[in-house]
Amino acid sequence: MPVPKKIPLRKCAATGEMKPKKEMIRIVRSKEGDVSVDPTGKKSGRGTYVTKSKEAVEAAKKKNVLARQLSAEIPSSIYDELLEIIAKDKN
Repeated sequence: MPVPKKIPLRKCAATGEMKPKKEMIRIVRSKEGDVSVDPTGKKSGRGTYVTKSKEAVEAAKKKNVLARQLSAEIPSSIYDELLEIIAKDKN
């Protein structure tokens, strides 16, 4: 009898929901302190996840959750990039 494959779960920084890793977007802070969006989920550095929804990104921006999670200043361009990625995924 085959064992079902384990699906990795991650917690959304904005909503607190546990979801499969594929339904999330990773934001990472490098050792140099640069913050970037990590669509592959494999960049090295301190990372946090946000659900792929406009509401979750807006909640993260409003609550300033990413800055606290990553201990770094989050430029507004990061939030714009997240919204672009979500818009592309919907189409």
